[in-house]
Amino acid sequence: MIHREYPSTRRDFLFRAGCGFGGLALASLIAEQHRSLASEEPPQSAPSTYNPLAPRQPHFAPRARSVIWCFLDGGPSHIDLFDPKPQLNKLDGQPLPASFDRPMTAMGKTAFTPLLGSKRSFKQHGQSGTWVSDWYPEIARHVDDIAILRSCVADGLNHVGSICQMNTGSILGGRPCLGAWSLYGLGSECDNLPGYVVLTDYPEEPPGGNRNWGTGFMPASFQGTKFREGPSPVLHVASDPSIDETRQRAKLNLIQRLNRSHAALRPEDDQLQARMAAYELAFRMQSAAPAAVDLSDETAETRALYGFDQKETARNARNCLLARRLVERGVRFVQLYMGSGSKWDAHSNVEGNHDRYCRESDRPIAGLLQDLKRRGLLDSTLVIWGGEFGRTPMSESGNGRDHNPYGFTIWLAGGGVRGGITYGATDEIGLYAIENKARVHDIHATILHLLGLDHEQLTFLHNGRDERLTIVSGKVIHPILA
Repeated sequence: MIHREYPSTRRDFLFRAGCGFGGLALASLIAEQHRSLASEEPPQSAPSTYNPLAPRQPHFAPRARSVIWCFLDGGPSHIDLFDPKPQLNKLDGQPLPASFDRPMTAMGKTAFTPLLGSKRSFKQHGQSGTWVSDWYPEIARHVDDIAILRSCVADGLNHVGSICQMNTGSILGGRPCLGAWSLYGLGSECDNLPGYVVLTDYPEEPPGGNRNWGTGFMPASFQGTKFREGPSPVLHVASDPSIDETRQRAKLNLIQRLNRSHAALRPEDDQLQARMAAYELAFRMQSAAPAAVDLSDETAETRALYGFDQKETARNARNCLLARRLVERGVRFVQLYMGSGSKWDAHSNVEGNHDRYCRESDRPIAGLLQDLKRRGLLDSTLVIWGGEFGRTPMSESGNGRDHNPYGFTIWLAGGGVRGGITYGATDEIGLYAIENKARVHDIHATILHLLGLDHEQLTFLHNGRDERLTIVSGKVIHPILA
C-alpha cells in the first residue's frame, strides 16, 4: 500500500515541488548570489580571523630557527658507531658478566646470549678528538660541530612504541609529536609551504605510520606533511590544467566568503578557521611546492657533495638537499626517515646491515652539514641524528644485535649546540647509561629550548588539563649548549 501526503497550503506545495516553481526561484537566487560572490575583487590572499600557523613569539631568544632530524629508522648500533667499547671486544663470545642485571629485551632470549664484540675500527677525529668508527668517515670530518650524547635512555622495547616515544614523548599513541609542538609554539615562517615536512627514503613508512608526525589531541593544522617524489610532492594540491588561475582563485574566494559567513556566527570554532587557512596554503603551494623540490638549479658540485653521483646515496642525497632548500624557505621542522621501514633493525648480520645503511647515510648527512655551514645556515638550523634506541652488546642469531633502550647515542649539531663534545657515558660494554642520563623528555626539552620554547610553559588544554610534550618530567641538557 502506498502512503501519500497531499500539500495543504501553497507554501507546502512550493516546498514539496522542489524542482518546480519554488525550486526554480530558489535556484535562481542561489545562482545570482554565486555570480555576485565570485565576481567580487577580493584580496589576493583572502583574510581569515584565525591563522593557526601565523608566526608567534618564542618564550625567549631562540638559538635555532628550524630543525632537521635525520631519523635512523630501526635503531643504529651505538657501540659500532660512536661509543667504542674495548672491554666488550675482550669479552667477545662470553656470557654477560654476573655484575650486570639482565635486561628485558625484545627477543627475550637475547639477555642470555653471548656478548658480541665490534669489528669496527675507531679513531679520534677533529680538534676535539671525538671517537667515530670507520663506518662514518664523512661525518667524522664534522665532529667539531657535533655534540654526541652517549647516555640516552628510552622506555620502549619494540619499534612502534619506541618510535612513538621518540616523536611524541610517550610509548602510547594519541599525543602530538615534537614537530607539531614546534609549530604550535612558534607558527610557521613560510606562507606558501607546510611548516612541517616529512621525507622517507624508501616506500615503507616507519612503524606506527603517520601518527609519528600527527597531532594527537591538537588541531590537524600542526601535523607533518609527507612529501613524495616527483614534480607534485604533495597529494591533492596540483591544479586542474583545464582551469586557469583566475577561475581557481574566484572559486576559492567564493568558498572562503561562505566559510567566513559561517564562521562569523561561530567564533569559537577554530577547526573551521584552520580549514580556511589550509585552503589558502594549498592554493599558494601549487606553485611553491614544485619549485622547492625542483633541484635542477643546484650546481653539479652541490649535487656531488650530497652524493647524487652514487646510486647507494642518491635517495638520502635528494632528501638531505631538499631539507636544506626547505629550511632556506622558512620551513620550521623537517624530518628525514633514513632506512624507513626499520631497515636499521639488525637482529642478524649487523655487519652487513649497518655497512649498507651507513654508506647510504654518511655522505648525504655530511654534505648537509657542510652545505648548511658554508651558506651560514648551520647556526640557525638544529640538525639531529639518531633512532628510537640502540643495540645490545649481547648477540642475536650469532651475528646480530637486539634492541637496547637502556643506553644509546644520538647527536646534535648547529642551532646553538656546543660542538666537539661528548656528553654522558654507558658502561664498559655499552649496555646501560651510567653517567648523565639523557631521557627522551630531556632531549625534547633541550630541542624546544634551542627553539626558544620553555617545555614547561608550552601547554595545550585538553580534557581540562594543560598537556605538554614532556608530560610531567624533562630537563634541559645545558652542558651541550653553546
